[in-house]
Order: sequence, then C-alpha cells, then structure tokens
Amino acid sequence: MTQSRLAPLRVDVRDDRALESIAPAAWDALAAADAQPFVSHAFLSALHATGCATPAHGWRPAYLTAWRGDALAGALPLYAKSHSYGEYVFDWSWADAYRRHGRRYYPKLVAAVPFTPVTGPRVLGDDAEARSALVAAALARVHAGAASSLHVLFPRTADLALCREAGMIERSGVQFHWRNDGYRDFDDFLAAFNHDKRKKVKQERRRVREAGVHVERKCGADITEADWAFFYRCYANTYAEHGSTPYLTPAFFAAVAQSLAAHTLLVIASVAGVPVASALDFWTPTTLWGRYWGALRPVSGLHFEACYYQAIEFCIERGIGTFEGGAQGVHKLARGLTPEITHSAHALGDPAFAAAIADFCTRESVDIHHTHDELERASPFKHVDE
Repeated sequence: MTQSRLAPLRVDVRDDRALESIAPAAWDALAAADAQPFVSHAFLSALHATGCATPAHGWRPAYLTAWRGDALAGALPLYAKSHSYGEYVFDWSWADAYRRHGRRYYPKLVAAVPFTPVTGPRVLGDDAEARSALVAAALARVHAGAASSLHVLFPRTADLALCREAGMIERSGVQFHWRNDGYRDFDDFLAAFNHDKRKKVKQERRRVREAGVHVERKCGADITEADWAFFYRCYANTYAEHGSTPYLTPAFFAAVAQSLAAHTLLVIASVAGVPVASALDFWTPTTLWGRYWGALRPVSGLHFEACYYQAIEFCIERGIGTFEGGAQGVHKLARGLTPEITHSAHALGDPAFAAAIADFCTRESVDIHHTHDELERASPFKHVDE
C-alpha cells in the first residue's frame, strides 16, 4: 500500500552524516530566514577543515540531522567537548563539582557555533516535528550515558522555547548591543547622550585623531591578501600579550575571505601610513557582529574607535539596525551599547546535579536581571527628564 499524499514521511534522525557530506545549498536553506553567516555551511565547514573545531582541539563534531526520505528537514550542529574553552557560557564550576564528587563531566554535548558568542539558530529548519526530534535525540544521548550533559548556547527565541518544552534548565547572561534609532549620522547618535558622556566620547575620538591615526574600512573583495595577513598579525599578537593561543588559524580566515566575502568588514588603523591595528566584523543588511580585534602598538582610545565607533558609523551609513558588540565588556556601555539578556539551555544526566544546577541558575538569573536593570540605568543616553 502506498503512503497517502496527505501523510508526511516519518522523520529519521541520523548521527552519521557529517556536515561536509551535505550539500551547502540544502544546509543553508535550513537557516535561510535568519540569514546569519555563522550557521552557514561555509562558516562551519571552515572551522572543521582548517583545524579549528576538531577532535584534536577538543571539539568533536557530532552533528544530528533530520530527514524525511531523502530530504533534509532539520539539523543540530552538535559537538562532543572534552573541555569548556571557546564557549562563552562558563560552566567550569560545574565541571569542578563533578570532579570533586568523583564523576566525569566530559565529554559533554554542546550545540553552538564554536568560538562565536552570537545568538542565533541552533536547531535548524522550520519543520516543527523534525526540530523536536533533534532535541529529543540529543537528550537521549545524555540519558543513555554517552555524555554527562547537553548545552544549547545562545539560542534564538524559538530554539529556547523548544529547549524549555523539553524540560531543559535555562540560564541567563548579559551582552551589549547597539540599536539604530534612525540616526542620520554619528553626531545625531551622540545627540541622544547626556552631556558628560557625549563630551567623553568626543574627547576620546579627538585623541585618536591627534595621535595621527587614520582609519579605513574595507568590505569583501576590497580586502586584500596583505590586509588579511596584517589582521592576523594583530589578532595573534593580542592573544600573545595575554599569554594564550588564538582559537582561529590563518587558514580559517583565508577560507571565510573567499566564501563569506559579502559579509566581511575590516577596519584598519594606521599611523603615518603604517598599519598598527585592525578589527574584523561580519554583517548582513540587518545586523553587524563585532568579532575580532588586535593591535601591534598601543594607542589610547584606538580599541574603542576601531571596534565600536567605526562599527556604529558603518551601521548608520548602511541603515543596519543592530550592532552586537560580542561577549562581556561593561566598557561598551559608555559607548552607546546597551545591555541585552542572552540565554542558554542545559540538561544534566545526573538528577542530583541537575537539581543543584537548576537551583543555581534560578538564583543566578535573579542577579543577572538586577545587573541588567542597573546597567540600563547607567546608560549614557538622556533620561526623560533631561
């Protein structure tokens, strides 16, 4: 008996299809409505192919895909992790608690874009049944003991709701984002500040100019190989100054320079014609994401100019509505980026630890929301009575 045309094919969740074996167009169609480069086939496969997110570095791809017959219906970019680096939702204390009680926290399963604390799609696709099946399949691996836990980091609202329905524990955080209120130019943006904060930003930008700094913005194909090489020197140098090693390789940036050129913005700062610092952003017509920065010599205020003020000017010029400034950094508040609550979802296989962590996240959330409210009150923007 043939299947009725009105009855959809059964959803089949698979764990044996690597990203590289899936057609880029089929993968990208799952997240097309969000148009975010970080979950694109090109970005994720570049992380794998260039040795950044690989088993050797503690990121073992464990992708789940949902199929209706031969049609890809959904996907969950998932990694089996042997550490907690590169996630930006910090659970080191949870891992330590497991260790002190003689339990193993690693491997754990993480649904995230490696090294990218950006809210976006985590359970890809618009097939509700397929998306639910993917989350259930990931949780089944935890309950079967294949991993201690499942962590869905920086999910969009729809994916957070899916995790909530599955009984996962919610956790909150804070980032700083800029919103375009229809500003005509940077001065119009500053006009919304109170007097003291507006004066400080102007002084900061003036000091950079007086130091002889020239700033240039380049997009896509205008970014040369020499520009990319200089950017990487800056990026690696900043890690070295903090005694650490970069997560990303020159090969990764070379790959995205080719495959995601339309989404790249490079800011290059020079003194007397000699480049001294650089910042790399990704963007779409609706959002700009500040991602990486580095400098070869210190110049007062240059970090704020290259990473924030140039990004804001670019957004105003292009009519881009949102600039996400990346993880952490209360210093962003004085530059016009305001606090935004971020989210993650967690499931622990051990019931006792799950209860303790759920209680911790509930109490932490209260503190996070109080902090958010305090930061909002300290924003540089004029209050109603000013």
